[in-house]
Amino acid sequence: MAENKSYFFCGIGGSGMLPLAMIVAARGAKVAGSDRSRDQGRSPGKFAWIEDQDIALFPQDGSGVAAGQTLVASAAVEDNVPDIAAANALGLPRMTRADLNAALFNSAGQAVGVGGTSGKSTVTGMIGWILESVGRKPTVMNGAVMRNFASDDMPFASALVGGDAVYVSEVDESDGSIALYRPDVAVVTNISLDHKSLAELHQLFGDFAGKARVAVVNADDPESRPLMSGENVMRFGFSPLAGMRGSDFEALPDGSRFTAHFNVTQCEVRLRMPGRHNASNALAAMAAARALGISIKDSAAALADFTGLARRYEVLGQAGGITVIDDFAHNPDKVAATLAAVAELPGRALLFFQPHGYGPLRQMGKELAASFAKGMRDGDKLYVCDPVYFGGTVDRSIGSEALVADIVAGGAHAVHLTTRANCGAAILDEAKAGDRILILGARDDTLTEFGRELLEKLAAGLISDRESV
Repeated sequence: MAENKSYFFCGIGGSGMLPLAMIVAARGAKVAGSDRSRDQGRSPGKFAWIEDQDIALFPQDGSGVAAGQTLVASAAVEDNVPDIAAANALGLPRMTRADLNAALFNSAGQAVGVGGTSGKSTVTGMIGWILESVGRKPTVMNGAVMRNFASDDMPFASALVGGDAVYVSEVDESDGSIALYRPDVAVVTNISLDHKSLAELHQLFGDFAGKARVAVVNADDPESRPLMSGENVMRFGFSPLAGMRGSDFEALPDGSRFTAHFNVTQCEVRLRMPGRHNASNALAAMAAARALGISIKDSAAALADFTGLARRYEVLGQAGGITVIDDFAHNPDKVAATLAAVAELPGRALLFFQPHGYGPLRQMGKELAASFAKGMRDGDKLYVCDPVYFGGTVDRSIGSEALVADIVAGGAHAVHLTTRANCGAAILDEAKAGDRILILGARDDTLTEFGRELLEKLAAGLISDRESV
């Protein structure tokens, strides 16, 4: 549907915008865009790569907006933003990212939508890799870089451009846009508090699952139980109620393994990713693949070679016996899953967390604090800087100090240091051989750079020479 069209993406560097821009460009559309991060000098490597893909980038001052384009921008972008004002003055049509993605999704022969509070990017990547491995040539729209599809020429592989027959996409409930999608296969990884109330989430995910030929639903998740009564439901999980069932989970130093069961067939699944939550993600992907006619043995063979997603418990490296890990955990459920994976192996965790906004702290700060306090072990330490803030009129009255106070009240060790640099210095001063340093947070591409900076300093010997704990 993109052929011979012209799109201008306002915020083209965003995790949802960039893969969509790559898909429509590969299908023959002319693509241009702007991004506030580029104007602020952040992530220059990413924007240089985008320009190398024959995508014209402009300052976010309206200068790139031209007649004949369709403007793609978040619904939350205000009309006084110069690009929006210029588009309005020209009378250009406007679509949200979800509008455009849903149009592509709904026009596919088979469309697989992956929703849920946590794990949807990983499950999307797993399904895409399974389909690609068996020759189905899917198009995959994801919110994170899929390392199996990444290369020196394609470092930001959050999209895979395949054919029109199968379209696999992460879908978003936070803005209600999940309602735009008409899935053949609908995956709901789990339901927990994040951007909306649980009552709203139950309604959104219930409607999404009800439209599908097959709805893949988590049998281990109590909040997903209202979705399990439909005649179109295939359950996954470690519960005896699951049709795609896992058993005998075992944590390994380099990942995990478990047994998958479907009807009378069973096979061993080995993952390069740690954590029982990733075993659950794999079962979800296998169930979705089975709904498309792929055997669990073929899925297991593909998943053995699945290398994961950027910023999903991604090991950046090791120096001085200290491992640095980059992770996207930013809401209560994701934090709980990451800390559970940490606890499967020995070694102290030194955690850095940058909240992904002031609004989320107001919405789920108490629940987030409870996840940290419950998941941290004796000896683990948490360092929290101020929330990410790129400007605007957001209410900043509740910040990281309130989060830290609740975590400490819950019995865990946490400190608030206003800047990321101060947190990094404190972590390096504390780190000893055998520790794992985890960088947690979302909405900020430079978090990975921060993790790599810490690793470089560790490698340079800029830590105290102390015995391991």
